[in-house]
Amino acid sequence: MELFTTGNFLAILGASVAALAGCGSAIGIGYAGSAASGVLAEDPKKFGSTLILQALPGTQGIYGLLIAFIILNKIGFLSGGMADLTAVQGGYFLAAALPIGVVGIVSAIHQGKVCASGIMLISKKPEQIAKAMVYAAMVETYAVLALLISFLIINGIAI
Repeated sequence: MELFTTGNFLAILGASVAALAGCGSAIGIGYAGSAASGVLAEDPKKFGSTLILQALPGTQGIYGLLIAFIILNKIGFLSGGMADLTAVQGGYFLAAALPIGVVGIVSAIHQGKVCASGIMLISKKPEQIAKAMVYAAMVETYAVLALLISFLIINGIAI
């Protein structure tokens, strides 16, 4: 049981939590992809426009992966010379991963829904793609803020 409270375990758990943002991206991309497939069944020429909106919810997964890599690099896991972290230090890394892990999941799912609606918009009015992208970008804002806070916390952890 002691293994699960070591600093190294908690830090690696933090990296895993950050990477969970990819789950939200997969769901969001799925929503948008389903809508895009329906539009393409009617008009295959709209592939480029629908692809842009379908890809947007994937950014949260990238943000989570970035934070996971930063954590793993900072603790020396990637170089094979892992630091001997205290439980407090490991807890800090776990806490640092929570913003992007949690916000990444939630925002990617909701961004996928907004993108699906945008895809339906451009199926009727292709010239409105910029407006659809602005709505999707509004959701993205919160993922970027979560990425920033996770990054700042990690940078403040002394090893």
